Amino acid sequence: MDKLKGIAFVSIGAASYGVLATIVKLANNAGFGTAALTFLQFVFGVIVLSIISFVSVRKNNLTATNNTISSNKSKFKLLLFGSSLGFTSCFYYLAIQFVPVSIGIILLMQTVWMSIILEFFTERERVNRTKLIGAIVVLAGTALASRIFESDFTFSPLGFGYGFLAALSYTITMYATNKISLDLPNITRSKYLVLGGFIAIIFFWNYQITEELNTLELIKWGVILGLFGTVLPPILFNNGVPKIGAGLAGILATLEIPVSILSAYFMLNERIGLLQALGILIILITIIKINTHKEKVI
Repeated sequence: MDKLKGIAFVSIGAASYGVLATIVKLANNAGFGTAALTFLQFVFGVIVLSIISFVSVRKNNLTATNNTISSNKSKFKLLLFGSSLGFTSCFYYLAIQFVPVSIGIILLMQTVWMSIILEFFTERERVNRTKLIGAIVVLAGTALASRIFESDFTFSPLGFGYGFLAALSYTITMYATNKISLDLPNITRSKYLVLGGFIAIIFFWNYQITEELNTLELIKWGVILGLFGTVLPPILFNNGVPKIGAGLAGILATLEIPVSILSAYFMLNERIGLLQALGILIILITIIKINTHKEKVI
């Protein structure tokens, strides 16, 4: 039963991330700016996670632990690395201003091979052959999924640039989620990561936020984005991953790709070509293979 709960938690968390880009694009089409949307998303996330963290700390009598010098250092690390979470949202939401959502999510998933490179430098271990081959195959799948071989393809330097910056930020975020300040409770870690992202967003957008905060209707979009982007995923992942393990969680996390593409197809009427579908399938199969196959390093 615990494993089924874990599968459900991780699947819903991945699907939550998957709908974000479509929601942002719908809000943009309705005339709302990206700076205000991103700001409100993280405001909602910080408030909700802070409340949940406060209740959790009191319930489990963790106040004394949280007051130690070591704990303060851990929180500072989370704030620092959490900035990558904010930058991921900024760059990703900017990318989909120039490319379709279905391509934006493929660019974001370049974190697959970026994570392998980061792992090589941080863990000081030789690269697993399966991961190396998988990284190359992901790049090949990306070429198909990004529609560069289709006759109506239009290359957007800004869209692809922002997409790769989003992937780089997302890679650092994943590293922080799995490696940084593991001595703190999961909900506390989530709160400080999101708070770090919130600070980064303020610095990134600065005065543009105040220019775009011009209607109360924005609150609705902020709450929706906050729920699916900064509240549900960390809570669900933190509860689900320990129940099923990192390998299965990595596979289930790929649900973000089809959910993002299908939501764009049904809600934004984005077209999915045959070559693009083939590229997406290659990427999904490769990610699953990387997470299930163990092989000697090279």
